[in-house]
Amino acid sequence: MRLDKYLKVSRLVKRRTLAKELCDNGRVQVNGRTAKAGTEVQIGDLLNIRYGSRMMSVKIANILEQVRKEQASDLYQILGEERIAGTVDKAFDEEDDLED
Repeated sequence: MRLDKYLKVSRLVKRRTLAKELCDNGRVQVNGRTAKAGTEVQIGDLLNIRYGSRMMSVKIANILEQVRKEQASDLYQILGEERIAGTVDKAFDEEDDLED
């Protein structure tokens, strides 16, 4: 499955267009490498996602084409989450505020 679609289906990111923007701006890594939106992801891959002032590390546990909202968190395992001090990208920080 494409990385941008996985981020949307798993609800790690609210919209697929935002997921694509994050990837295009180099804010998503797959297994330690900066990834584009079209990068194929597999079960077991490690994702590092930086958006707003937050950095999240997750491991892909499952890949499904469609998922109910209640089951979305079963698609990944959060390995770590931290706030990043310093400059904040306002465009992505506003999206971050919506998720909290």
